[in-house]
Amino acid sequence: MRSSLTAQDYALAVSLLAAGSDAERARLESRARAEGPDVLWDDPRLMPALLAHTGLTQPSAPLFLYVSLRRLLGELGVDDRDVTDYCAAMVLAFGRRDRAWRIEEHDENRYAYLVELVEEASRAEGERQFRVRVHIGNFALWLTGIFPDYIAARRSRKGGPDLPYYEELGRSGFRLASDHVLAERTGLGGVLRTAGERFGALRVALNRLSDRLLFPHHHSPDRLLRQVADEFRFGAAH
Repeated sequence: MRSSLTAQDYALAVSLLAAGSDAERARLESRARAEGPDVLWDDPRLMPALLAHTGLTQPSAPLFLYVSLRRLLGELGVDDRDVTDYCAAMVLAFGRRDRAWRIEEHDENRYAYLVELVEEASRAEGERQFRVRVHIGNFALWLTGIFPDYIAARRSRKGGPDLPYYEELGRSGFRLASDHVLAERTGLGGVLRTAGERFGALRVALNRLSDRLLFPHHHSPDRLLRQVADEFRFGAAH
C-alpha cells in the first residue's frame, strides 16, 4: 500500500501538516528526505487533518486507509508498518466488487461462509492451500472488522455465529498460513504471524474505522455492548 502512495499524496500530507507554516514545511520535507516518507504517514496529526480537509485535492483511498489504520492500530499497541500496510491493502482490495468472496481475484468460485473455506483448505494442497488459509484470515478480518453490526444482526435474527467464532477462525487461518512453506518464500511469514497473534486488535481497529467513518449513523445495543467490551479489553481510544 505504501509503495502505491504518489507524489500528490506526499504533497497533500506536507501541506496539511505544515498548515501554512513555511518553517514547518521545510522541517517536514527535510525529515522526509533524510528518513523517508514514513515520517509523514506516521505523524499523529495527519489523520485528523485528512478528516478535516475540505480542499479540492482530496486524499486518495490508499493514503486515507493507511494513515487511518496506522493511527488506530497504534492506539491498540500495534506499532507495525507492514501489518498496517497489509490490513489497508486487504480492505481496499476487498471493497472492490465481489473480491471478498473469492480466494483469488479471478477464482471462478465464490465462498460466502467461513466453514466452506475451512473445508476447501482441508482438501487443497500446495499453493492453493496457502492461498485458502490466507483468505480465511482475510475474510474473517473483513467481516468482523468492517461489518460487525451485520454479524450481530444475523446472530439475533437467525442464530448465526458470534464475533469470537469469526475471530478464532481468522486467527487460525493466519497462523496456519504463516506456518506454510510459501509464507517465508513470499515474505509474508512475519505479517501473517502477527495478524494471527493480534487478530483481536486488528479487528477492533477496523471496527473503529467502520463505526466512526463508514457507518457513523448506525446505533444499536449490540454496537454499544461491543464497543464497551472492546474498550475494557483493549483500552479506550486516545
